[in-house]
Amino acid sequence: MTDQKLILLLKTCISMGICLILTGIYLHNFNETVEAMGVKGIIISAMCVAFGMVLSLPTKMYLTFILVKREADKNQ
Repeated sequence: MTDQKLILLLKTCISMGICLILTGIYLHNFNETVEAMGVKGIIISAMCVAFGMVLSLPTKMYLTFILVKREADKNQ
């Protein structure tokens, strides 16, 4: 896999993670259906946020590592 494809894949994971986090926040704060579901609704919104964080945070760290490594190789 080339660096460009890997970076595109990582950026896509970050975007999906952020979308899941925002969806979880929307469900928790503004959706009456999830509120009416009670504990199950809270679990659904919390899982959206949790999976979003799993997708976005480690991916950001790895993407930053790749970009710093590429910049160091370019300067040498």
